[in-house]
Amino acid sequence: MTSIESTAFGGLDSEKRLLNATFKGPTGKPGYYGFRGDFALEFQQQKADEARPPEYKLEQILAVAKEGTGKIEILAGYLHDYAYFEAFKKVVLPLLSPEGTYFIFVNNIDFLAKYTITLGDVTLTVLPCDESTVWKEVNDFCGVDKNDYKKLDAGGKLQFVLDKLVEAKETFETISYEEGQARAEPVKNRNENRPV
Repeated sequence: MTSIESTAFGGLDSEKRLLNATFKGPTGKPGYYGFRGDFALEFQQQKADEARPPEYKLEQILAVAKEGTGKIEILAGYLHDYAYFEAFKKVVLPLLSPEGTYFIFVNNIDFLAKYTITLGDVTLTVLPCDESTVWKEVNDFCGVDKNDYKKLDAGGKLQFVLDKLVEAKETFETISYEEGQARAEPVKNRNENRPV
């Protein structure tokens, strides 16, 4: 049975960066461990023993890691601001590999924007999050729906969808990280236009 300590999630777990997990465990694929939830990227200053929410997070993460590699193989997640990539580079980037598949949905980029950026030797696909969830965006991108995996358990569903994401991966316009930063728009209020 694959344990979290034997994967790239182990260090994040010991640093208390794995938050709001809706799934954390083996995926059913031998040697693989999955995670659905958030990564704390930057913690707030804490006074005494009070628990404060993190300053920045990579949210709605869908990720799988293979034991013994120290790397996250496939990851999709949401950044509320392109500027959070600075914290992402410190916390998450060392756990990614040049061979991996990584999709980051960003709040403040043009709704029609789709591009590829490289951080170090790691390639990321950057897409807008169209007022939806990462799970739904990834399903749409892969062309799968819940009937394709409804008989699977939570770990099996995660592995199935992320394996499909690898198959569906495309190359979009390649731009520099700095160019992406220059194109970033004001951050949209995620509670706007929601019924009260």
